[in-house]
Amino acid sequence: MVRGFGGASGFAIGRAFVLPSLELELPDKLVDVADLAVEFEKLYEGIRCSKSEIENIKQDISDLIGEEESNIFNAHLAILEDPIFMNEIQGLMQRHYKAAEVAVKETIDKFVSMFDLLDDDYMKERAADIKDVGNRLLKHLLGEWEEADPPADTPYILVAKELSPSHLARLDSAQVLGVVTMLGGTTSHAAIMLRAMGIPFVMGMENRLPAAIQTGDILIIDGDEGSVIVNPPQDIIRLYEEKQSRAAANLERLKQIAHVPTVTKDSVRMELKVNISSAKELDMALKYGAKGVGLFRTEFLYMDRVSLPLEDEQYEVYREAAVKLGDRPLVIRTLDIGGDKSVNFMNLPQEDNPALGYRAIRILLDCRELFKTQLKAILRAALHGNIRIMYPMISSVDEVRQANEILEQAKRELAQEGKPFKENTPVGIMIEVPAAVVVADLLAEEVQFFSIGTNDLIQYALAVDRMNETVSNLYDPYHPAVLRLLKQVADAARAQGIPVSVCGELAGDPEAIPLWLGLGIHELSMSVQCLLPVKEQVLQSDAQAGRSFLAEALRLRRSSEIKERLRAVSQTISH
Repeated sequence: MVRGFGGASGFAIGRAFVLPSLELELPDKLVDVADLAVEFEKLYEGIRCSKSEIENIKQDISDLIGEEESNIFNAHLAILEDPIFMNEIQGLMQRHYKAAEVAVKETIDKFVSMFDLLDDDYMKERAADIKDVGNRLLKHLLGEWEEADPPADTPYILVAKELSPSHLARLDSAQVLGVVTMLGGTTSHAAIMLRAMGIPFVMGMENRLPAAIQTGDILIIDGDEGSVIVNPPQDIIRLYEEKQSRAAANLERLKQIAHVPTVTKDSVRMELKVNISSAKELDMALKYGAKGVGLFRTEFLYMDRVSLPLEDEQYEVYREAAVKLGDRPLVIRTLDIGGDKSVNFMNLPQEDNPALGYRAIRILLDCRELFKTQLKAILRAALHGNIRIMYPMISSVDEVRQANEILEQAKRELAQEGKPFKENTPVGIMIEVPAAVVVADLLAEEVQFFSIGTNDLIQYALAVDRMNETVSNLYDPYHPAVLRLLKQVADAARAQGIPVSVCGELAGDPEAIPLWLGLGIHELSMSVQCLLPVKEQVLQSDAQAGRSFLAEALRLRRSSEIKERLRAVSQTISH
């Protein structure tokens, strides 16, 4: 077993089809001055054909992955219209008499190298977009070249150095069992599309495999753990086939409780919601009985483009989600960028410690027009459903009040523009910074709800980067300090009479249910895959047992003791 990184959840067993890496070499072809006009016409015709092709791909794939995710191809169109990119090509042709295809190839290589040198994973992934668009343009300039396509009638696991959205759009998704790439990251366009298509994806395998994967090799891939097994022995294949069969049978069994009220054995109700990045994910969430959206990550509206999404565009996205949910709540987190999430058009600074730097609410309060545009779109969409606004990474009362001032400005501008909106849209905050926990009693007086982001709260409280393999073992959700922080937040919310939910990964862990019941937290938001296992655990749980567990856990001194006690409680429930 070799570990990379999980890009899209699920696991698959099948034969590999290795996509050959397209590395085109062109001779340095020069043209006469008299022929430049012909070369330019060839370039412009290639651009026209490329744009038309991209538009067709976007239209064809929108039904499969959703309109929002298909907007990925808008970024490809923007590259063909980017003045810097096009000026570089035209300059090589005008000043150095390069043939159109040579100028395009040299420009692609230059920009890809430039992005690869940046110390920013998101920007490095944009190099794949430039290469994809450039290769499409080269095809039209040189004529079609032979590309190896996978079998049309046999399921396979696709293996590639990197996977472009264009190539992914050409594949028959019904035949793709899973995908493995040597490069790529969680914010790559391929990863976003594969998650929307529900295809397991493992990435980052370069320099990790002892030998290259060959077409025909049998693979087992796990998109949750980010692992790949190459040519496993039959007993391992049988083991995973049984695991796959059990998982499918278990899912069918769990579907029977999808629309059963989520109530403990002693009649305490728990509201289970989902975390989403697009409205496309709501279909499965509602099928599995989600009671709303506890976290709509809006940053993906901003990350795959070259300019700010306009108010009307955002309004349509939020409205679509609200309409799908009906009277179920939709908690929209305002833009949370910075840190590990870059946005092309904002030119955010490179930072030595981005997790503690210029991100989330700090950017929003600094970029008031950007923030106000998003708030106006949310306020308008709130007329169509049960929408709530949530500010990310709050650490002080001042930040809440400044954000609310901008919210009031947004309302005044909408009124002046004659655009209808919901005046009393509820406002809440993410509790993910230890400072917010310390002043949770003060913050509770300023907002209508709390949502605990356990991932960042644990990371900041324990000073542990969970993505750093050297210290990731210190990332401990059951550290006594973490339990005390959670209790402080729950107590502050209860004292003020406002609801508190949890939207971090810990919310989707069935074993943690006694903890939430003990704390009196009755709203959890998680990935859609976790909904049914968590619901089953709640149905078998007893809130009083959770309160007894918490009372004991707060007296324990070591996380190992807390986890042992929690495991005992969970095992009692499951038996």
